[in-house]
Amino acid sequence: MHKSAAWPLALLYAALVVYASLYPFVDWRDQGIAPWEFLLAPVARYWTGFDVGMNVVGYVPLGGLFTLGALRTGRSRHPVLAPIVGVALISLLMESLQSYLPVRVPSREDFVLNTLGGAIGSTAALLLEKLGAIDRWSRIRARWFVPQSRGGLVLLALWPAALLFPASVPLGLGQVMDRLQQALVEGLADSPYLVWLPVPDVGRSALVPSAEMLCVALGLLIPCLLGFCIVRVLARRWVLVFLALVVAVAASALSAALSWGPAHAWAWLDLPAQMGLIVGLLLALGFAFMPWRGSAALALVALGVYLSLLNQAPESPYFAQTLQDWEQGRFIRFHGLAQWLGWLWPYGAMLYLLSLVGRRGAEN
Repeated sequence: MHKSAAWPLALLYAALVVYASLYPFVDWRDQGIAPWEFLLAPVARYWTGFDVGMNVVGYVPLGGLFTLGALRTGRSRHPVLAPIVGVALISLLMESLQSYLPVRVPSREDFVLNTLGGAIGSTAALLLEKLGAIDRWSRIRARWFVPQSRGGLVLLALWPAALLFPASVPLGLGQVMDRLQQALVEGLADSPYLVWLPVPDVGRSALVPSAEMLCVALGLLIPCLLGFCIVRVLARRWVLVFLALVVAVAASALSAALSWGPAHAWAWLDLPAQMGLIVGLLLALGFAFMPWRGSAALALVALGVYLSLLNQAPESPYFAQTLQDWEQGRFIRFHGLAQWLGWLWPYGAMLYLLSLVGRRGAEN
């Protein structure tokens, strides 16, 4: 059976849809209505183009990925109908569960639009298959990447989406220690174990420009080193490096535009960020000559330094306000997807690299 990267991507995306649909997971209660009552409610009076678009677009990848996975692995006799039904059931379950959350409002229109988005994605995937695009991708994948490359491809595909969530440092992913400590403090508030936790360092100073430059450089270098583990030809590695640079700049600009407005799309590109991109580019081009095992080892070291620096950086009040806007404002539908990717991508890359070294070491 063919192993497709579409299945793990589909499962990850489904989990993030669940998170985004049920966030903030507080004040669950029975509000005295049947969870399916929204299906019989009057037509909503107030719609915005943004809400309609997000309800459709947000489920297009889910339907497309489920269909691609079914087509590539042959696990379903109905590679379009089954994913559409699956997406509809997921949407129906999410809307029903929202009836137990006072801060969320279930909607028949949302359910219909979500299902429509899944149908569009599923149909588009089938059309791509009929046009031969999936077969061409399979040939490109076989020519460019090593046979056991699914995990690396999934991580590289998720990296741009992870960059969309606002970061205190450009290309800064995995900054979780402050929120993890806050969650532990809240969870252990009435417990004798609270004194075991370290006292929060509220007096931490912001990263100096040289440290910020290093974080940006490592933020670009790490996905390149990850790519070197599954791409062996030197010329193709160089192409990968320049693609990573373009994606990093484009995703960071889009994140800034979503957070602060289009006029501030390039506000993040200050001198340390510019120097970091240049240093990261030069390092990636130089390390392209390394064998895959050396690239994996260097990526693990880079991840350790990168995460250590980022998790010592404080969150500025302005950055905290930006996160609050994402969590409570119109970007709440992006919140689960981008936040969890931004938090967990470096740790997922670390686990993948460790498993890659261990698996191929056992094979040798």
